[in-house]
Amino acid sequence: MPGHPADSADPHGSIHTTPVEEVYRSLATGPGGLLPDEAERRLRSFGPNAIFEIRRAPLILKFLANFTHLMAVLLWIGGAVAFAAQMPQLGVAIWMVNVINGAFSFWQEYKAERATEALRRMLPSFARVVRGNEEQRIAAEALVPGDVMLLAEGDHISADARLVEAAELRVDQSTLTGESHPVRKTAEAVLQSGLTRVELPNLVFAGTSVAAGTGRAVVVATGMRTEFGKIAGLTQTLRDELSPLQQEMVQVTRMVTLIAVATGALFFVLAVALAGIDLAEGFIFAMGMIVAFVPEGLLPTVTLSLAMGVQRMARRNALVKRLSAVETLGCTSVICTDKTGTLTQNEMTVRAIWVAGRRMSVTGVGYDPSGEILDGSRLVVAAEDADLLRMLAAAALCSNARLLPPNGGDSRWTVLGDLTEAALLVAARKAGLDPAAEARRLPRQREVPFESRRKRMSTVHRTGTHSVAFVKGAPRETLALCTSKVQNGTERPLDDGERRQIEEAIDDYAREGLRVLAVAERRLPPDLATHTPEAIEQDLTFLGLVAMMDPPRAEVADAVAKCHRAGIRIIMITGDYGLTAESIARRIGIIRAAAPRIVSGSDLDSMDDR
Repeated sequence: MPGHPADSADPHGSIHTTPVEEVYRSLATGPGGLLPDEAERRLRSFGPNAIFEIRRAPLILKFLANFTHLMAVLLWIGGAVAFAAQMPQLGVAIWMVNVINGAFSFWQEYKAERATEALRRMLPSFARVVRGNEEQRIAAEALVPGDVMLLAEGDHISADARLVEAAELRVDQSTLTGESHPVRKTAEAVLQSGLTRVELPNLVFAGTSVAAGTGRAVVVATGMRTEFGKIAGLTQTLRDELSPLQQEMVQVTRMVTLIAVATGALFFVLAVALAGIDLAEGFIFAMGMIVAFVPEGLLPTVTLSLAMGVQRMARRNALVKRLSAVETLGCTSVICTDKTGTLTQNEMTVRAIWVAGRRMSVTGVGYDPSGEILDGSRLVVAAEDADLLRMLAAAALCSNARLLPPNGGDSRWTVLGDLTEAALLVAARKAGLDPAAEARRLPRQREVPFESRRKRMSTVHRTGTHSVAFVKGAPRETLALCTSKVQNGTERPLDDGERRQIEEAIDDYAREGLRVLAVAERRLPPDLATHTPEAIEQDLTFLGLVAMMDPPRAEVADAVAKCHRAGIRIIMITGDYGLTAESIARRIGIIRAAAPRIVSGSDLDSMDDR
């Protein structure tokens, strides 16, 4: 039929740019959903909405494969020859070596192949849809492109879909992105370039869940065609390759087999032709020579050596899933590593503050609020500095974290919530500000959560007869929304020169390896009808910058140096601003070049596989 999704080139590739009123038409459906007959036809055409496992060899064949490779066959023959040569004890020993090694190897591989089943269990069993103008609850496997899904808080999303309605909808996409913050979703067409597929705000994806709000979406991809299905497909299409040690074992086995058989045949001929031994005794003599060449101790020696390597790695806090991986660690040429919590201590500390053109330093480390804010050598407290007070109060109020004082045997301050927000609370306390008292003075009315697309978070508070919004987020994105600034307690227009001055401060902090947040506010008009990000986050007043650092772990620099001496290239993966990431990488020795390559997520998506 014309307009059928199967007839179009790539509806999933461009559907995010389609206006809402055209989405239904482009997917050959309507607000009332598909008719039952059409849904059944599409189910036959597209197949069930399920994660399929690539057809593999039966389990029994996988089990038998561990007993039929070349070395195993050689040991089976060696054991049989030992029995024929009237050496039953040796025969039993050789066969037991084969049985133990085969069973152990099969168990390791069996445990390693459970990943696909785990992914399948993450998909929901049922979905709410509209079909034939009626709301229905159907099996998730029956979803097809063109189905109209209904979404509400707590629902698990069963297929990739394009939103056509969204009311304060936020989706937890951590299964795809690892980002713990719910992402705000909208139904409007997205024309912005440079966004990855999962960053598109008008698409929802299989395997994710609705954190808040409601919505209606038209299915565009099901089963293995979804983003989640592609991940499952990757786990199945990767093929195991023999490690260098396994390749050497194959070569050794072939060589030993040829030498053993050739030597046995030679001694059989010599025994019969020269020594006058009869054929039966000569055969037994030759078999004994062949058995003597069989390296029955080789397999258990290799297996035990690798097992000991796994145990040694475990004592060093490294988990190895497959025995052969222990040996291949010696062949490592590239390491891709996360930054936060891996290369760094995962303990954010504010190190610098920029307010009204003044750069201040902050002393103290960790989450203990003991420390000072210094303007040069002069001690600064918020009560005596209106600009600092206004900025730190806004930063502390635009936060959901909590600081917990030492309790019982624990002498350290701890954190509940986001570590970056906790660092802001610590900085406020160091300036003599009480975040709890500020929260009572300016009670929160609502929150616009952080999302990776906007790179900001906003909270709305009641102050007297009006409301004020406090905003914190990525410095350049937040600065772009500001039209004024605070200086000496008063607001004044933000001109281009001052904007460039702030941008220079952002880059300077980033080069020092500091993570920078911008803080702004806006007095909201009393007639504000909606509290969407677009309505709140405009005409902001810039308050200042907060620069913080998650210090590198003490042992990382030495580990990086050892990797470089071994010829291993290290790639750091992080969501940080590029200059900040570069500075941290230089600090721990990952990069030394004057112009390192920094690749963004959109850059990565635009590259081909090669």
